[in-house]
Amino acid sequence: MGTALIILAAGKGTRMKSDKAKVLHQIAGAPMLVHAMRAGQVLEPDASVVVVGHDGDAVARAAQAYDEDVQIARQTEQLGTAHAVAQAAPALAEHDGDAIVLYGDTPFISEATLLRMAEARKSHDVVVLGFDAADPGRYGRLVMQGDTLEKIVEFKDADDATRAITLCNSGVIAAQSKELFALIDAVGNDNASGEFYLTDIVEIARSRGLSATAIACDEAETMGINSRAELATAEAAFQERARAQALEEGITMPAPETVHFAYDTVIGRDAVIEQNVVFGAGVTVESGAHIRAFSHLEGCHVSRGSTVGPYARLRPGTELAEDTRIGNFVEIKNAIIDEGAKVNHLSYIGDAHLGEATNVGAGTITCNYDGVMKHHTDVGKHAFIGSNTMLIAPVNVGDNAMTASGSVINKDVPEGAMAVARASQVNKPGFAVKLFEILRNKKLKRDKGAE
Repeated sequence: MGTALIILAAGKGTRMKSDKAKVLHQIAGAPMLVHAMRAGQVLEPDASVVVVGHDGDAVARAAQAYDEDVQIARQTEQLGTAHAVAQAAPALAEHDGDAIVLYGDTPFISEATLLRMAEARKSHDVVVLGFDAADPGRYGRLVMQGDTLEKIVEFKDADDATRAITLCNSGVIAAQSKELFALIDAVGNDNASGEFYLTDIVEIARSRGLSATAIACDEAETMGINSRAELATAEAAFQERARAQALEEGITMPAPETVHFAYDTVIGRDAVIEQNVVFGAGVTVESGAHIRAFSHLEGCHVSRGSTVGPYARLRPGTELAEDTRIGNFVEIKNAIIDEGAKVNHLSYIGDAHLGEATNVGAGTITCNYDGVMKHHTDVGKHAFIGSNTMLIAPVNVGDNAMTASGSVINKDVPEGAMAVARASQVNKPGFAVKLFEILRNKKLKRDKGAE
Protein backbone atom coordinates (compact mmCIF):
# COMPACT_ATOMS: atom_id res chain seq x y z
CA MET A 1 0.00 0.00 0.00
CA GLY A 2 2.35 2.73 1.21
CA THR A 3 2.10 6.49 1.04
CA ALA A 4 2.76 8.93 -1.77
CA LEU A 5 3.91 12.49 -1.26
CA ILE A 6 2.58 15.18 -3.59
CA ILE A 7 4.51 18.39 -3.08
CA LEU A 8 3.24 21.51 -4.80
CA ALA A 9 6.11 23.71 -5.98
CA ALA A 10 4.82 25.43 -9.10
CA GLY A 11 4.29 29.00 -7.85
CA LYS A 12 6.39 31.90 -9.04
CA GLY A 13 6.31 33.83 -5.78
CA THR A 14 6.16 37.34 -7.22
CA ARG A 15 6.47 38.91 -3.76
CA MET A 16 9.94 37.42 -3.44
CA LYS A 17 11.02 39.73 -6.28
CA SER A 18 13.36 37.07 -7.59
CA ASP A 19 14.24 35.49 -10.92
CA LYS A 20 14.18 32.03 -9.36
CA ALA A 21 11.27 30.05 -8.04
CA LYS A 22 10.14 30.81 -4.52
CA VAL A 23 10.71 27.24 -3.29
CA LEU A 24 14.41 27.42 -4.23
CA HIS A 25 15.15 30.15 -1.70
CA GLN A 26 17.08 28.65 1.16
CA ILE A 27 16.44 28.18 4.86
CA ALA A 28 19.34 26.84 6.92
CA GLY A 29 21.34 25.95 3.84
CA ALA A 30 18.67 24.07 1.88
CA PRO A 31 15.87 25.12 -0.48
CA MET A 32 12.60 25.39 1.38
CA LEU A 33 11.32 22.67 -0.97
CA VAL A 34 13.84 20.25 0.54
CA HIS A 35 12.54 20.97 4.04
CA ALA A 36 9.06 19.90 2.94
CA MET A 37 10.39 16.78 1.20
CA ARG A 38 12.50 15.89 4.22
CA ALA A 39 9.58 16.17 6.66
CA GLY A 40 7.56 13.79 4.49
CA GLN A 41 10.18 11.05 4.81
CA VAL A 42 8.82 10.18 8.26
CA LEU A 43 5.89 8.54 6.41
CA GLU A 44 8.34 6.27 4.54
CA PRO A 45 6.80 7.15 1.18
CA ASP A 46 7.02 4.65 -1.64
CA ALA A 47 6.51 7.45 -4.17
CA SER A 48 7.10 11.19 -4.26
CA VAL A 49 5.89 13.65 -6.88
CA VAL A 50 6.91 17.30 -7.04
CA VAL A 51 4.63 19.50 -9.13
CA VAL A 52 6.68 22.23 -10.80
CA GLY A 53 5.79 25.28 -12.84
CA HIS A 54 7.79 28.51 -12.83
CA ASP A 55 11.51 27.80 -13.27
CA GLY A 56 10.47 24.17 -13.38
CA ASP A 57 13.76 22.71 -14.57
CA ALA A 58 15.68 24.29 -11.68
CA VAL A 59 13.06 23.17 -9.18
CA ALA A 60 13.20 19.65 -10.60
CA ARG A 61 16.99 19.59 -10.28
CA ALA A 62 16.79 20.67 -6.63
CA ALA A 63 14.19 18.00 -5.88
CA GLN A 64 16.19 15.27 -7.63
CA ALA A 65 19.40 16.35 -5.90
CA TYR A 66 17.70 15.52 -2.60
CA ASP A 67 15.84 12.41 -3.83
CA GLU A 68 16.96 10.94 -7.12
CA ASP A 69 13.81 8.81 -7.30
CA VAL A 70 11.35 11.70 -7.06
CA GLN A 71 8.97 12.08 -9.98
CA ILE A 72 8.32 15.45 -11.60
CA ALA A 73 4.92 16.67 -12.81
CA ARG A 74 4.49 19.97 -14.60
CA GLN A 75 1.70 22.52 -14.17
CA THR A 76 1.92 24.74 -17.24
CA GLU A 77 -1.08 26.89 -16.24
CA GLN A 78 -1.73 28.18 -12.73
CA LEU A 79 -5.40 27.25 -12.31
CA GLY A 80 -5.51 26.56 -8.60
CA THR A 81 -4.41 24.00 -6.04
CA ALA A 82 -6.77 21.23 -7.19
CA HIS A 83 -5.49 21.65 -10.74
CA ALA A 84 -1.90 21.48 -9.42
CA VAL A 85 -2.53 18.23 -7.54
CA ALA A 86 -4.26 16.76 -10.59
CA GLN A 87 -0.98 17.02 -12.51
CA ALA A 88 0.41 14.28 -10.25
CA ALA A 89 -2.32 11.81 -11.22
CA PRO A 90 -0.47 10.17 -14.16
CA ALA A 91 2.60 9.53 -12.02
CA LEU A 92 0.45 7.84 -9.35
CA ALA A 93 -1.95 5.99 -11.65
CA GLU A 94 -0.93 2.62 -10.22
CA HIS A 95 -0.61 3.76 -6.62
CA ASP A 96 -3.07 2.08 -4.23
CA GLY A 97 -1.99 3.62 -0.94
CA ASP A 98 -2.56 6.99 0.63
CA ALA A 99 -1.47 10.34 -0.76
CA ILE A 100 -0.66 13.44 1.22
CA VAL A 101 -0.42 16.91 -0.29
CA LEU A 102 2.38 19.13 1.02
CA TYR A 103 3.60 22.56 -0.06
CA GLY A 104 7.11 23.53 -1.06
CA ASP A 105 6.71 26.98 0.50
CA THR A 106 5.47 25.63 3.85
CA PRO A 107 8.63 23.97 5.15
CA PHE A 108 7.99 23.52 8.87
CA ILE A 109 5.26 20.85 9.09
CA SER A 110 6.66 18.55 11.76
CA GLU A 111 7.17 14.81 11.53
CA ALA A 112 4.94 14.34 14.58
CA THR A 113 2.08 16.19 12.86
CA LEU A 114 2.37 14.09 9.71
CA LEU A 115 2.30 10.91 11.79
CA ARG A 116 -0.88 12.13 13.50
CA MET A 117 -2.43 12.72 10.09
CA ALA A 118 -1.51 9.20 9.03
CA GLU A 119 -3.11 7.84 12.20
CA ALA A 120 -6.29 9.85 11.60
CA ARG A 121 -6.49 8.41 8.07
CA LYS A 122 -7.15 4.99 9.58
CA SER A 123 -10.63 6.13 10.62
CA HIS A 124 -11.46 8.91 8.13
CA ASP A 125 -11.46 9.09 4.34
CA VAL A 126 -10.13 12.65 4.17
CA VAL A 127 -7.88 14.30 6.75
CA VAL A 128 -7.08 18.01 6.68
CA LEU A 129 -4.43 19.79 8.72
CA GLY A 130 -5.67 22.92 10.46
CA PHE A 131 -4.38 25.40 12.99
CA ASP A 132 -5.89 27.84 15.45
CA ALA A 133 -4.79 31.23 14.11
CA ALA A 134 -4.03 34.14 16.38
CA ASP A 135 -5.09 36.35 13.46
CA PRO A 136 -7.16 34.29 11.00
CA GLY A 137 -6.91 37.02 8.36
CA ARG A 138 -7.59 35.71 4.88
CA TYR A 139 -7.06 32.00 5.58
CA GLY A 140 -9.69 29.47 4.58
CA ARG A 141 -11.87 28.38 7.50
CA LEU A 142 -12.54 24.79 8.65
CA VAL A 143 -16.21 24.28 9.45
CA MET A 144 -16.43 21.49 12.04
CA GLN A 145 -19.35 19.57 13.49
CA GLY A 146 -17.88 17.63 16.41
CA ASP A 147 -14.90 15.78 14.97
CA THR A 148 -16.40 15.87 11.49
CA LEU A 149 -15.11 18.40 8.99
CA GLU A 150 -18.15 19.60 7.09
CA LYS A 151 -16.39 21.85 4.58
CA ILE A 152 -13.59 24.33 4.00
CA VAL A 153 -14.61 27.83 3.01
CA GLU A 154 -12.16 30.21 1.36
CA PHE A 155 -12.07 33.68 2.88
CA LYS A 156 -13.32 35.34 -0.31
CA ASP A 157 -16.41 33.11 -0.28
CA ALA A 158 -17.08 33.20 3.48
CA ASP A 159 -19.86 35.08 5.25
CA ASP A 160 -19.29 36.95 8.50
CA ALA A 161 -20.21 33.97 10.68
CA THR A 162 -17.73 31.73 8.88
CA ARG A 163 -15.00 34.36 9.02
CA ALA A 164 -15.38 34.40 12.80
CA ILE A 165 -14.04 30.82 12.92
CA THR A 166 -10.41 30.71 14.04
CA LEU A 167 -9.62 27.12 12.96
CA CYS A 168 -7.91 27.68 9.64
CA ASN A 169 -6.80 25.56 6.72
CA SER A 170 -3.11 24.82 6.19
CA GLY A 171 -3.72 23.24 2.77
CA VAL A 172 -2.21 19.90 3.78
CA ILE A 173 -4.62 17.07 2.94
CA ALA A 174 -4.41 13.28 3.12
CA ALA A 175 -6.66 10.72 1.43
CA GLN A 176 -6.49 7.43 -0.38
CA SER A 177 -4.64 8.15 -3.61
CA LYS A 178 -7.27 7.09 -6.17
CA GLU A 179 -10.04 8.62 -4.04
CA LEU A 180 -8.16 11.92 -3.93
CA PHE A 181 -7.95 12.18 -7.70
CA ALA A 182 -11.58 11.09 -8.10
CA LEU A 183 -12.65 13.91 -5.79
CA ILE A 184 -10.45 16.40 -7.64
CA ASP A 185 -12.11 15.44 -10.93
CA ALA A 186 -15.39 16.76 -9.47
CA VAL A 187 -13.98 20.14 -8.40
CA GLY A 188 -15.30 23.16 -10.28
CA ASN A 189 -14.18 26.78 -10.41
CA ASP A 190 -17.44 28.57 -9.61
CA ASN A 191 -15.96 30.83 -6.94
CA ALA A 192 -14.74 34.37 -6.41
CA SER A 193 -11.29 33.63 -7.89
CA GLY A 194 -12.34 31.35 -10.73
CA GLU A 195 -9.84 28.74 -9.52
CA PHE A 196 -10.05 25.01 -8.85
CA TYR A 197 -9.71 24.80 -5.07
CA LEU A 198 -8.31 21.63 -3.50
CA THR A 199 -10.32 22.52 -0.41
CA ASP A 200 -13.57 21.79 -2.28
CA ILE A 201 -12.89 18.06 -2.10
CA VAL A 202 -14.05 18.01 1.52
CA GLU A 203 -17.61 19.05 0.71
CA ILE A 204 -17.62 16.73 -2.31
CA ALA A 205 -16.41 13.85 -0.13
CA ARG A 206 -19.15 14.52 2.42
CA SER A 207 -21.79 14.56 -0.34
CA ARG A 208 -20.57 11.11 -1.39
CA GLY A 209 -20.92 9.72 2.11
CA LEU A 210 -17.22 9.80 2.87
CA SER A 211 -15.92 10.90 6.27
CA ALA A 212 -13.65 13.90 6.77
CA THR A 213 -11.90 15.31 9.80
CA ALA A 214 -9.26 17.84 10.71
CA ILE A 215 -6.39 17.69 13.15
CA ALA A 216 -4.73 20.81 14.49
CA CYS A 217 -1.06 21.68 14.78
CA ASP A 218 0.84 24.65 16.16
CA GLU A 219 0.42 27.68 13.95
CA ALA A 220 4.21 28.00 13.61
CA GLU A 221 4.31 24.74 11.65
CA THR A 222 2.10 26.18 8.94
CA MET A 223 4.24 29.26 8.28
CA GLY A 224 4.11 30.01 4.57
CA ILE A 225 6.87 32.00 2.91
CA ASN A 226 5.98 34.55 0.27
CA SER A 227 8.46 37.40 0.69
CA ARG A 228 12.06 38.10 1.66
CA ALA A 229 10.86 39.36 5.03
CA GLU A 230 8.99 36.11 5.66
CA LEU A 231 12.05 34.17 4.50
CA ALA A 232 14.16 35.96 7.12
CA THR A 233 11.50 35.26 9.74
CA ALA A 234 11.51 31.59 8.78
CA GLU A 235 15.31 31.43 9.04
CA ALA A 236 15.17 32.99 12.50
CA ALA A 237 12.45 30.54 13.56
CA PHE A 238 14.48 27.57 12.33
CA GLN A 239 17.61 28.74 14.12
CA GLU A 240 15.75 29.36 17.37
CA ARG A 241 14.34 25.83 17.34
CA ALA A 242 17.67 24.27 16.35
CA ARG A 243 19.51 26.07 19.15
CA ALA A 244 16.92 25.08 21.74
CA GLN A 245 17.09 21.46 20.61
CA ALA A 246 20.90 21.48 20.74
CA LEU A 247 20.90 22.77 24.30
CA GLU A 248 18.26 20.22 25.28
CA GLU A 249 20.43 17.43 23.83
CA GLY A 250 23.40 18.32 26.02
CA ILE A 251 25.45 20.59 23.77
CA THR A 252 27.24 23.52 25.37
CA MET A 253 26.86 26.89 23.64
CA PRO A 254 28.00 29.95 25.64
CA ALA A 255 26.23 32.26 23.18
CA PRO A 256 23.63 30.17 21.35
CA GLU A 257 22.06 33.19 19.67
CA THR A 258 25.26 33.59 17.59
CA VAL A 259 25.47 29.98 16.33
CA HIS A 260 24.01 29.24 12.90
CA PHE A 261 22.89 25.68 12.10
CA ALA A 262 22.17 24.00 8.78
CA TYR A 263 19.06 21.94 8.22
CA ASP A 264 20.99 18.67 8.67
CA THR A 265 23.62 19.54 11.31
CA VAL A 266 24.33 16.64 13.69
CA ILE A 267 26.16 17.33 16.98
CA GLY A 268 26.87 14.88 19.79
CA ARG A 269 26.32 15.54 23.48
CA ASP A 270 29.01 17.31 25.47
CA ALA A 271 30.32 19.02 22.36
CA VAL A 272 31.17 22.70 22.87
CA ILE A 273 30.18 25.20 20.21
CA GLU A 274 31.57 28.65 20.85
CA GLN A 275 30.37 32.03 19.62
CA ASN A 276 29.71 32.86 15.96
CA VAL A 277 30.16 29.36 14.56
CA VAL A 278 28.43 28.71 11.22
CA PHE A 279 27.46 25.23 10.03
CA GLY A 280 26.86 24.62 6.36
CA ALA A 281 25.15 21.51 5.05
CA GLY A 282 26.47 18.04 5.74
CA VAL A 283 28.28 18.47 9.07
CA THR A 284 28.60 15.89 11.85
CA VAL A 285 30.38 16.80 15.09
CA GLU A 286 30.87 13.94 17.52
CA SER A 287 30.51 14.00 21.29
CA GLY A 288 33.13 15.93 23.20
CA ALA A 289 34.48 17.88 20.24
CA HIS A 290 35.17 21.59 20.66
CA ILE A 291 34.38 24.06 17.88
CA ARG A 292 35.91 27.39 18.77
CA ALA A 293 34.69 30.87 17.87
CA PHE A 294 34.24 32.20 14.34
CA SER A 295 34.74 28.86 12.61
CA HIS A 296 32.87 27.79 9.47
CA LEU A 297 32.16 24.10 8.77
CA GLU A 298 30.48 22.44 5.79
CA GLY A 299 30.41 18.91 4.42
CA CYS A 300 32.76 17.56 7.09
CA HIS A 301 33.05 15.12 9.97
CA VAL A 302 34.69 16.00 13.29
CA SER A 303 35.44 13.12 15.64
CA ARG A 304 35.32 13.13 19.44
CA GLY A 305 38.00 14.99 21.31
CA SER A 306 38.95 17.18 18.38
CA THR A 307 39.34 20.95 18.56
CA VAL A 308 38.62 23.25 15.63
CA GLY A 309 39.41 26.95 15.49
CA PRO A 310 39.11 29.72 16.34
CA TYR A 311 38.72 31.18 12.85
CA ALA A 312 39.04 27.82 11.10
CA ARG A 313 37.33 26.69 7.92
CA LEU A 314 36.47 23.05 7.23
CA ARG A 315 35.29 22.44 3.68
CA PRO A 316 33.55 19.44 2.07
CA GLY A 317 35.38 16.14 2.26
CA THR A 318 37.19 16.93 5.51
CA GLU A 319 37.46 14.00 7.92
CA LEU A 320 38.98 14.67 11.33
CA ALA A 321 39.84 11.63 13.45
CA GLU A 322 39.81 11.70 17.24
CA ASP A 323 41.91 14.22 19.17
CA THR A 324 42.98 16.23 16.13
CA ARG A 325 43.75 19.93 16.37
CA ILE A 326 42.82 22.42 13.66
CA GLY A 327 43.80 25.90 14.74
CA ASN A 328 43.34 29.55 13.90
CA PHE A 329 43.12 30.61 10.26
CA VAL A 330 43.52 27.05 8.99
CA GLU A 331 41.54 25.77 6.00
CA ILE A 332 41.04 22.05 5.36
CA LYS A 333 39.41 20.70 2.20
CA ASN A 334 38.88 17.12 1.00
CA ALA A 335 41.46 15.80 3.44
CA ILE A 336 41.73 13.04 6.03
CA ILE A 337 43.45 14.05 9.25
CA ASP A 338 44.35 11.02 11.34
CA GLU A 339 44.20 10.70 15.12
CA GLY A 340 46.24 13.20 17.09
CA ALA A 341 47.48 15.17 14.07
CA LYS A 342 47.80 18.95 14.41
CA VAL A 343 47.48 21.82 11.94
CA ASN A 344 47.52 24.75 14.30
CA HIS A 345 48.24 27.98 12.44
CA LEU A 346 47.71 29.78 9.15
CA SER A 347 47.80 26.74 6.86
CA TYR A 348 45.92 25.24 3.91
CA ILE A 349 45.59 21.45 3.65
CA GLY A 350 43.66 20.30 0.59
CA ASP A 351 43.38 16.94 -1.21
CA ALA A 352 45.61 15.35 1.39
CA HIS A 353 46.05 12.68 4.04
CA LEU A 354 47.92 13.47 7.24
CA GLY A 355 49.03 10.48 9.30
CA GLU A 356 48.62 9.87 13.00
CA ALA A 357 50.28 12.41 15.33
CA THR A 358 51.79 14.40 12.47
CA ASN A 359 52.45 18.08 13.21
CA VAL A 360 52.09 20.73 10.51
CA GLY A 361 53.87 24.03 11.09
CA ALA A 362 52.44 27.48 10.53
CA GLY A 363 52.09 28.74 6.97
CA THR A 364 52.20 25.29 5.34
CA ILE A 365 50.38 24.89 2.04
CA THR A 366 49.57 21.79 0.04
CA CYS A 367 49.87 23.12 -3.50
CA ASN A 368 47.22 20.81 -4.92
CA TYR A 369 46.09 22.56 -8.11
CA ASP A 370 48.15 22.92 -11.28
CA GLY A 371 45.62 25.11 -13.07
CA VAL A 372 43.86 22.14 -14.65
CA MET A 373 43.82 19.19 -12.23
CA LYS A 374 43.92 18.55 -8.49
CA HIS A 375 46.70 16.41 -7.01
CA HIS A 376 47.10 14.52 -3.75
CA THR A 377 49.55 14.98 -0.87
CA ASP A 378 50.24 12.10 1.51
CA VAL A 379 52.06 12.66 4.81
CA GLY A 380 52.83 9.67 7.01
CA LYS A 381 52.65 9.09 10.76
CA HIS A 382 54.59 11.17 13.28
CA ALA A 383 55.95 13.46 10.58
CA PHE A 384 56.96 17.05 11.24
CA ILE A 385 56.26 19.63 8.55
CA GLY A 386 58.29 22.77 9.22
CA SER A 387 56.70 26.20 9.10
CA ASN A 388 56.18 27.77 5.69
CA THR A 389 56.62 24.50 3.79
CA MET A 390 55.15 24.29 0.31
CA LEU A 391 54.16 20.71 -0.53
CA ILE A 392 53.93 20.55 -4.34
CA ALA A 393 51.44 17.77 -5.07
CA PRO A 394 51.54 15.01 -5.99
CA VAL A 395 54.06 14.27 -3.26
CA ASN A 396 54.56 11.84 -0.37
CA VAL A 397 56.25 12.46 2.97
CA GLY A 398 57.10 9.26 4.85
CA ASP A 399 56.55 8.25 8.47
CA ASN A 400 58.76 10.06 10.99
CA ALA A 401 60.09 12.35 8.23
CA MET A 402 60.69 16.09 8.54
CA THR A 403 60.77 19.11 6.27
CA ALA A 404 62.88 22.14 7.10
CA SER A 405 61.06 25.43 7.54
CA GLY A 406 60.73 27.43 4.34
CA SER A 407 61.17 24.40 2.08
CA VAL A 408 59.50 23.84 -1.28
CA ILE A 409 58.98 20.07 -1.44
CA ASN A 410 58.43 18.71 -4.94
CA LYS A 411 59.96 15.24 -4.48
CA ASP A 412 58.97 12.42 -2.17
CA VAL A 413 60.60 12.44 1.28
CA PRO A 414 61.58 8.95 2.47
CA GLU A 415 60.60 7.57 5.87
CA GLY A 416 62.72 9.07 8.63
CA ALA A 417 64.46 11.57 6.32
CA MET A 418 64.75 15.32 6.65
CA ALA A 419 64.15 17.35 3.48
CA VAL A 420 65.76 20.76 3.05
CA ALA A 421 64.67 22.51 -0.14
CA ARG A 422 65.57 26.19 -0.02
CA ALA A 423 68.30 28.43 -1.40
CA SER A 424 71.40 29.08 0.70
CA GLN A 425 71.39 32.39 2.55
CA VAL A 426 73.87 35.02 1.27
CA ASN A 427 74.68 38.14 3.36
CA LYS A 428 76.05 41.22 1.52
CA PRO A 429 77.61 43.68 3.99
CA GLY A 430 76.45 47.32 3.61
CA PHE A 431 74.24 46.58 0.63
CA ALA A 432 70.98 47.41 2.42
CA VAL A 433 72.16 50.95 3.24
CA LYS A 434 73.22 51.57 -0.36
CA LEU A 435 69.97 50.13 -1.76
CA PHE A 436 67.79 52.26 0.50
CA GLU A 437 69.73 55.39 -0.57
CA ILE A 438 69.20 54.56 -4.24
CA LEU A 439 65.48 53.97 -3.69
CA ARG A 440 65.03 57.21 -1.71
CA ASN A 441 66.71 59.21 -4.47
CA LYS A 442 64.42 57.65 -7.08
CA LYS A 443 61.39 58.51 -4.99
CA LEU A 444 62.59 62.13 -4.53
CA LYS A 445 63.04 62.58 -8.30
CA ARG A 446 59.62 61.09 -8.97
CA ASP A 447 57.90 63.35 -6.44
CA LYS A 448 59.60 66.47 -7.91
CA GLY A 449 58.54 65.47 -11.40
CA ALA A 450 54.94 65.13 -10.21
CA GLU A 451 54.98 68.76 -9.08
